[in-house]
Amino acid sequence: MPGSTAKARVRAAPRGRERGPSAARAVATRAPKVGFVSLGCPKALVDSERILTQLRAEGYEVSPTYEAADVVVVNTCGFIDAAVDESLDAIGEALEHNGKVIVTGCLGAKPERILARHPRVLKVTGPHAYEDVVNAVHEHLPPRHEPFFDLLPPQGVRLTPRHYAYLKIAEGCNNKCSFCIIPDMRGRLASRRIDEVLREAERLAAAGVKELLVISQDTSAYGADLRYARGEWRGSSYETRFLDLARGLAQLGIWVRLHYVYPYPHVDAVIPFMAERRILPYLDIPFQHGSATVLKRMRRPAHAENTLARLRAWRAVCPDLTLRSTFIVGFPGETASEFQELLDWLDEAQLDRVGCFKYSPVEGAAANALPGHVPPAVQEERFARFMERAAAISTQRLAARVGKRMRVLVDSVTDDGAAIARSAADAPQIDGVVRIAAGQKNIARLKVGDWADVEIVASDSYDLTGRLTL
Repeated sequence: MPGSTAKARVRAAPRGRERGPSAARAVATRAPKVGFVSLGCPKALVDSERILTQLRAEGYEVSPTYEAADVVVVNTCGFIDAAVDESLDAIGEALEHNGKVIVTGCLGAKPERILARHPRVLKVTGPHAYEDVVNAVHEHLPPRHEPFFDLLPPQGVRLTPRHYAYLKIAEGCNNKCSFCIIPDMRGRLASRRIDEVLREAERLAAAGVKELLVISQDTSAYGADLRYARGEWRGSSYETRFLDLARGLAQLGIWVRLHYVYPYPHVDAVIPFMAERRILPYLDIPFQHGSATVLKRMRRPAHAENTLARLRAWRAVCPDLTLRSTFIVGFPGETASEFQELLDWLDEAQLDRVGCFKYSPVEGAAANALPGHVPPAVQEERFARFMERAAAISTQRLAARVGKRMRVLVDSVTDDGAAIARSAADAPQIDGVVRIAAGQKNIARLKVGDWADVEIVASDSYDLTGRLTL
């Protein structure tokens, strides 16, 4: 399971004022309005952006409130029980404040679960069912006029800020991790051709995007299902594979960040691109555990690899490589000694960014049948110990950056005149930030999406503080 400790939760239809009785009649004289709630991971966010782009192209407007919307689409997450509960609550909230709700996304792969609690929903579709969602909107809220594609910005409709965007390169997954049901929800690996991906990336860069976050369920397996089919871009030939993807994206001259990469041997070939700063020296690798026996029970890909040796080799080539990962504690059968193996592994790996989940059963997952489920109290104790160890490592590694200069990308400017930015080591929403304090010369000129050069003057467990340099 690729994942993070943060969830992308985007509302295009938050709660608003009560809907008036003339709202239905008004649809005939104005553009139809769709509310949108997007839950879950960045891959689901990309799905939402595609649906919204198509609807905007057909003349629909995006409503800022439930009550002003003529219909609401809820893009759900269904990976773990907490995400299922959040999705069901969001559907209920949309029904309460609007009444006309279309449901899509991962939880939509189990429509009976949704309909049992919310039988009034208009339609339920599964993940990446773009046409089904648009057709459902057409059925319950016909478009007012023919599409006017020139009304759209070149990058389409995005739910992220202008300066960064997610680039989804594939759907589905061929792995059979025992705790995961994503292949059942999203199907087997289905890669996009590399020429299509590179053209989209080029359009995003031309529209002002300064950072691309490459995502899929298993980014390092990209193209295997297409037998690495060739494509042409900018007069050169590329194969639909991980290395050529990095080679192509490196031509754009913007930040490129790779997520959900498994530590297969062929990933080694991308590290020199990072050492040369052609793409960001950053890898998001969902290791999930450090014990070989637990990884085997998890049925993790590359579980037999000597990952610590691979990390050492990568850092020898690219010393400033940032590594982030997620882990599961309390997996069925996890013994005290296996958990200690995880802590020891973490000490040696010295990962920069770490997130952690306590194992919870997922309906339909093979791990549910494993013996030795760990009691919640033990899970909680192990989670606390793990996060304490991870925080200590992060504190030490960030302290080593004090006194260094770096280029950062501004994500927000606060009311008091300070700025929140990110370095090359920080992915949005899931990693740390670089705080730039108010009152400095030239800080008033900073805007969201600007580059800034800073000297790091302080650090804590997760974030840095920087001072603008002239």
